[in-house]
Amino acid sequence: MAKQKKKKKKKQHRVFWFFIKLQIFLMVLILGGLCFFYFGGYADKVAKLHSEAVELVQKSDKNTFLPARTSTLYDTNGDEISETATTKKADYVKYEDIPQNFVNCMVSIEDKKFYKHNGVDIKAIVRAAKSIIKNKRITQGGSTITMQLARNIYLDTNKNWQRKVKEMFIAMALEKKYSKNDIMEFYLNNVYFMNGYYGIQAACHGYFNCELSDLDLSQTAFLCAIPNSPTYYDPINNKDHTLTRRNLILKNLKEDGKITQQEYEAAINEEITLNMPEKDDTVKYNYVDTYAYYCATRALMENEGFKFKYYFDSDDEEKEYDASYDEMYSYCQKKLYSDGYKIYTSIDLTMQQQLQDSIDLTLLDFTDTTDDGTFKLQSAATCIDNDTGEVVAIVGGRSQDAVSHTLNRAFQSHRQPGSSIKPLIVYTPSFERGKTPDTIVNDHKFDGGPSNSGDSYYGDVTIRFAVQKSLNTVAWQLYDELTPKVGLQYLKDMNFTNIVKDDYVTATALGGFTTGVSTLEMASAYSTLENDGMYRNPTCIKSIVDSDNNIIYTSSQKDTVIYTETASRMMTDVMTDVMKSGTGRSANLDNGMPCAGKTGTTNDKKDGWFCGFTRYYTTCVWVGCDMPESVKKLTGSSYPAEIWKNYMDQIHADLTPIDFLPYAQISDDYQDSQETQDTQDTPADDQTQNNPTDQTVTTPDAGTKAPDKTTTDPNKTDAAGGNTGGNTGDNNGGNTGGNTGENNGGNTGGNTGENNGGNTGGNTGENNGGNTGGNTGENNGGNTGGNTGDNTGGATGGTTGGGAQ
Repeated sequence: MAKQKKKKKKKQHRVFWFFIKLQIFLMVLILGGLCFFYFGGYADKVAKLHSEAVELVQKSDKNTFLPARTSTLYDTNGDEISETATTKKADYVKYEDIPQNFVNCMVSIEDKKFYKHNGVDIKAIVRAAKSIIKNKRITQGGSTITMQLARNIYLDTNKNWQRKVKEMFIAMALEKKYSKNDIMEFYLNNVYFMNGYYGIQAACHGYFNCELSDLDLSQTAFLCAIPNSPTYYDPINNKDHTLTRRNLILKNLKEDGKITQQEYEAAINEEITLNMPEKDDTVKYNYVDTYAYYCATRALMENEGFKFKYYFDSDDEEKEYDASYDEMYSYCQKKLYSDGYKIYTSIDLTMQQQLQDSIDLTLLDFTDTTDDGTFKLQSAATCIDNDTGEVVAIVGGRSQDAVSHTLNRAFQSHRQPGSSIKPLIVYTPSFERGKTPDTIVNDHKFDGGPSNSGDSYYGDVTIRFAVQKSLNTVAWQLYDELTPKVGLQYLKDMNFTNIVKDDYVTATALGGFTTGVSTLEMASAYSTLENDGMYRNPTCIKSIVDSDNNIIYTSSQKDTVIYTETASRMMTDVMTDVMKSGTGRSANLDNGMPCAGKTGTTNDKKDGWFCGFTRYYTTCVWVGCDMPESVKKLTGSSYPAEIWKNYMDQIHADLTPIDFLPYAQISDDYQDSQETQDTQDTPADDQTQNNPTDQTVTTPDAGTKAPDKTTTDPNKTDAAGGNTGGNTGDNNGGNTGGNTGENNGGNTGGNTGENNGGNTGGNTGENNGGNTGGNTGENNGGNTGGNTGDNTGGATGGTTGGGAQ
């Protein structure tokens, strides 16, 4: 018994001394922190931040929280395009006119202790700090409504301790000068609701086209969901996100006793339908505005030091980036709409109208519409000035009046590219690794591979011929040798945004992507080929000037090496043959301007592409439906090529024809040795490992055209025909035995025509049918087991390609 008491006493002593030591340790820690704070200079810094905050608030009055200035957009000639319309004074809502539901919603979701704290909620900040430590990223905020107001009115987005401390001091000073009702009024009139809407009045008019008093509970909660992260909760582009947060707000209101169970159920089950006015001064509807303001916002983000990323090592890294991107984008977009900037662009309004008219005229007969009245068959196109790398025209769809919100498909939509992707990920990379336009590849049907258009195969052909006729089996073999990992890296290096894990398959050689590409991405990539392999990030922003006429941003295009000069010029030269006697022949320009291009068509004619350039401009065109479906007669060489030619003819009408620069001719000795090398494992970022320009070359005089190449088949020559047994050529035919060519006829006796074919004898080509019975078209064919065509898989056994949806 005595021993037990003795042990208990010792244990009590240990506990006592433990607490004594702990208190001493904590005192030392606090004293150390205080010494570091004062002697490290932080006391003076914090005192300075406090005095600055107090001074800012003291100088303020209620006019400080009224709407800001209008920004103006200018074209390449300095003429005004449009103005950003900020909230007008008439849109400012006094507290007594603000529906109570708005106040309740914001308090329930943003700051439950709004009416109790002095501007700063210490417990909320501690909770946020614990969450950051636990999750290693920001999962909840500690800002009160007053702190958010302080940040919106006075501060930038720099994430350092000074800004956070100053934000807290400003919030406390605001609480001393203004009432809670004043602060709520300021907040609800200044908070950003995305798409250029500031304040509840503008958001109400913009999204529901009604007065505040007309909004019901569910609509109010829906609007209050947006400000927490305007980009993420954008009700136009991310409506499902907005609805999820609306439901959380309604749940909070029910738990806080602000609404009944019956009101909650009615509100949460209500379907939200946006009713945006057809004509609105705040939200822009034309394609120039949507793209220009997007580029300008990103320019301001760049000015703030934001580093753009497109690919990530983990999902957590991507989530963290997305959160920081959304915050910075919202902050910069708000400044853009309200700080009185002058935004100077590279947009040429004449060229813009010509591109729009070319699309509208070509698709004039397609009048079917979707349920919301939008034309079913759509198109998008982007034009880049090759001298500067800047966008001069961008059209995101057909002209239409009765559509409330304009989707700019040119940069916001991504579609399967079909064979138009081949030059970027197959042929130019292969040229970098020792192949040339004259390299021989055997065109044949093989297990697990795709089919050619018309189910026709030529045996040994040059790469030049394969590109000219858009032979799928050749592209597949070269890509398989190259590997998708190597080929797709080129797109990632050019900031293509939607290359995903499932794209690392051989089918992408023919355009079979999970998500796809945009015309903006394709135009910048094709412009890279014209620019000798040097990539420039596409934009239309030249400079931004603030309200005091200070230039705060100037575009400085940086060249990034993607392809070697020789490989780029080889690809360009090959694509000039596509225009002369291949799938792009119908798009040749009227004034003799040298041009290079490539068609693309996806399975079942759901997407058609034409991408091409001259020395002056690069233009890429897409045609298809927003919800992919087969379109009769849609191929890359039909409507897209017609749009491209119509537009490019106009903008080149008064320009002097200029030849493309020739590529270096590889010596025979080097070519022989190169054919024996295994280059399959060449790293994607080692673009010069097998660069033929590092070897002995012969360069033609600048300004002269490289010699025309001929195929190794003696029976195949341009513009020739007539020998029984297989003569080929553009528009030739007439002999039994298998004449070939893009636009060849095939009847015994010599009938020809652009889209003829199908008779016994096996005529082939992108626009020809090739089976007995006469099927024609870019994506027609007839081999058992799968569709064939320019960009189509279809080998027996289920292999697909060419933009399979």
